[in-house]
Amino acid sequence: MDALGRHILVEADGCDSQLLNDPTQVEDIMVTAALKAGAEVREVTFHRFSPQGVSGVVVISESHLAIHTWPEYGYAAVDVFTCGDRVDPWDAVQYIVSRFGATRYRTQEVARGEARDIKAIAK
Repeated sequence: MDALGRHILVEADGCDSQLLNDPTQVEDIMVTAALKAGAEVREVTFHRFSPQGVSGVVVISESHLAIHTWPEYGYAAVDVFTCGDRVDPWDAVQYIVSRFGATRYRTQEVARGEARDIKAIAK
């Protein structure tokens, strides 16, 4: 790996609105996604907003998974950030979009802490 971590940004549309508004189910999906990717879960916190929407984060030994939902639009913004070679963030992404029933989604992978940048900082 040329970078310290991989950060995948997910724009998920056409998701199940009721599911996106249920903090217990959103939390379960995000924690299970982390485990399916091979991550070690450390801390979990989720919050339901009024009148709707859920935000939450799953802190993993390898970094984090985060989500913000807009049930009224059937939309979820998801971040899956992992470090090292042991965890595959794409396994988490595939599980998340499948479980939320996304009819379409876009992803962007960002290399975090690329080796050449770290070496330049260390000098």
